[in-house]
Amino acid sequence: MNDDARVRPISEGDWDGIVALEAGAYTALGLSEERSALESRVRASPGTCFALDAEQRLAGYVLALPYPEHGYPDLTRAEETAAVRASRANLHLHDLVIEEGLRGRGLAKTLLHHLLATARAEGYERISLIAVNGSDTFWAANGFTARPGVAPAEGYGPGAVYMSRAVLGGVVPPAAVSPAAVPARDEVG
Repeated sequence: MNDDARVRPISEGDWDGIVALEAGAYTALGLSEERSALESRVRASPGTCFALDAEQRLAGYVLALPYPEHGYPDLTRAEETAAVRASRANLHLHDLVIEEGLRGRGLAKTLLHHLLATARAEGYERISLIAVNGSDTFWAANGFTARPGVAPAEGYGPGAVYMSRAVLGGVVPPAAVSPAAVPARDEVG
């Protein structure tokens, strides 16, 4: 874990940075979302979405929200807050993005550890995500397994893999592989 990293709630002043990080991670893949869609995901579940500061700047973020198992956000639409599921069974990790120049320093794991602790504290049973751009190796090294029979929508790109893991039982291995982009879109989740 990175000693100078600090995970905190997302604030209004973070949005320009989050949009830039998201665009940097997903535009070339054709997976970038509108700012309004990103903001709607945080409004739907502000207690499970976080910003990460490192080296005195916004270094990354994670967006996660309750979704039924095998369900995931539509990348072309904003979240309808009223439609967010009250169930605490499954938390969907929609996005986990680290600034490109800071990747490989354990910051993705810092965010993932924080999200797992939050999910545990809030009583979630599982965390799901859609691994994109070959990031399923990173997620598998962190306890996620592919769920055969759940085919992500075409909007998530070729080779997208729906994965999940139990919140309890299973520690994120300290030496887990770290991909260059760590895309979790519903996103890599």
